[in-house]
Amino acid sequence: MDVTPAVTPTESVMLPEPKRLGVLSRLAPEPMKVVLNWGRRYSLWVFNFGLACCAIEFIAASMARHDFIRLGVIPFAPGPRQADLMIVSGTVTDKMAPAVKRLYEQMPEPKYVISFGACSNCGGPYWDSYSVTKGVDQIIPVDVYVPGCPPRPEALLQGILKLQEKIARESLAERYASGPSVSQLTSGLVTPPPAPGSSA
Repeated sequence: MDVTPAVTPTESVMLPEPKRLGVLSRLAPEPMKVVLNWGRRYSLWVFNFGLACCAIEFIAASMARHDFIRLGVIPFAPGPRQADLMIVSGTVTDKMAPAVKRLYEQMPEPKYVISFGACSNCGGPYWDSYSVTKGVDQIIPVDVYVPGCPPRPEALLQGILKLQEKIARESLAERYASGPSVSQLTSGLVTPPPAPGSSA
């Protein structure tokens, strides 16, 4: 990977300053950004959101035969606050969708999502059901889609490699340049309690 800048040394490059990451991300040299992306790429803590039969394939991918720990993926984070990759594997129903979104919002930035299997991609064989969400991308942003019903563990390994390629070339300044709006931050999942002494 060539990390030399494409501009002459006398020319200064002004990168857009993201609102959430501060001035240091704009001033960080390019090799530092490569090192940070390398660290994120090979230390993905996974929060598995196994909802149906695709979760068995996820478990198979984490076992000794396929062993995605060799790719720098650490399975079974204790909770969403310790994870930076959510793998949604299985059928997302309308009743489960608020829980998926709430747990995604509890994950620290930068965070990534892999949609694993036809059910989480688009509803799968249940797409015409009244209670199935037509893809997890209706509620949270998805970085990589892994097709199949059920997808093989090798397909998940390929999806992880594609996500790692995406992380290696990403710029956090571009990712967070447009900060979230107030409507995105107030998702409506949790309403604050009324103030003491106010009429309900």
